[in-house]
Amino acid sequence: MEPQWSPAAFSRPHADGIECTLCPFQCVLHDNEIGRCRVRRRYGTQLESATFATSVRHVQPIERKPLYHFRPGARVLTLAAPGCTFACTYCQNYRISQFGRSAAATWNAEPVVPDEVVENASRERLCIAFSYSEPVLAAELTLALAPRAAAQGVPLLWKTNGFITRSALREVAPVLAAVNVDLKVVDEHSHRRLTAAPVAPVLDAIAEFKRAGVWLEISTPILSGVNDTDSALAELARAVRAFGADVPWHLLRTHPDYRMGALTPTHPDTLARARAIAHAEGIHYVYVERALGAEGRTTHCPSCGIAAVQRGIWSFESHTLNHGACTQCGTAIAGHW
Repeated sequence: MEPQWSPAAFSRPHADGIECTLCPFQCVLHDNEIGRCRVRRRYGTQLESATFATSVRHVQPIERKPLYHFRPGARVLTLAAPGCTFACTYCQNYRISQFGRSAAATWNAEPVVPDEVVENASRERLCIAFSYSEPVLAAELTLALAPRAAAQGVPLLWKTNGFITRSALREVAPVLAAVNVDLKVVDEHSHRRLTAAPVAPVLDAIAEFKRAGVWLEISTPILSGVNDTDSALAELARAVRAFGADVPWHLLRTHPDYRMGALTPTHPDTLARARAIAHAEGIHYVYVERALGAEGRTTHCPSCGIAAVQRGIWSFESHTLNHGACTQCGTAIAGHW
């Protein structure tokens, strides 16, 4: 199979060609040249995108994104257009995300028809999410889905690396209900070594999503030998806390994959230590999906400590909230319940 190219937005004329304005690399492309993402190209006088397509079409619990404070128990239709702005050495979805960079990532995507996708989601009472690969590169598809989704009351969600220009974010943010942004490390050298991209645009995007009123959660893969020391975890925790004590933070266990085949799987003790550091820095909601058992997935009231929301693995189980507030002390639990 070969990509099918469609007209793309997010571009402007440049003295040396056409400049893509979607991600901070802002590639300047000559005729028939493909951008660093491998899924945007110049063809004649037009910028084109290959991401009006998806390699997966799964229905999953929203908790798997992970989004814990947005419509718990909702089901989500997940799409994944191939390609990524990052080249993460540990990527566990590289067979989709690293199209054009890895021989293992072949094109296997089918075209997406927005009307059909939204109709299906509306009929089945699903949210629509972009995940597994990089949603930023499917910005045009997201915007094509948006008016239909809004009319049907279908929320649009992103699980993203947050590597997007401020101008593009301001165009896309109004149509998104919630995002989960990956923040891998804060140190610039480490971030470039891990992703081949700078970290500053990611931090800027997190702040912009929050300012735009998009429900925000943050995820961090804890990588042995990369960001698992006390100092690195504290630095990450302070960065997350700067966006607000109520922003949920998901600590993700990782295992050997892609170019990090010698990576040691994240030990549960490391995740417990990271969670304790996060709480000490003042973050109210810190989650570990499986390695710490049910307690790692439970939402506690930040005032009285009662278990307010309980979850299974990739599922919602129960809550004791009263219109989004703790039934014991009345403290509002941040989220869309």
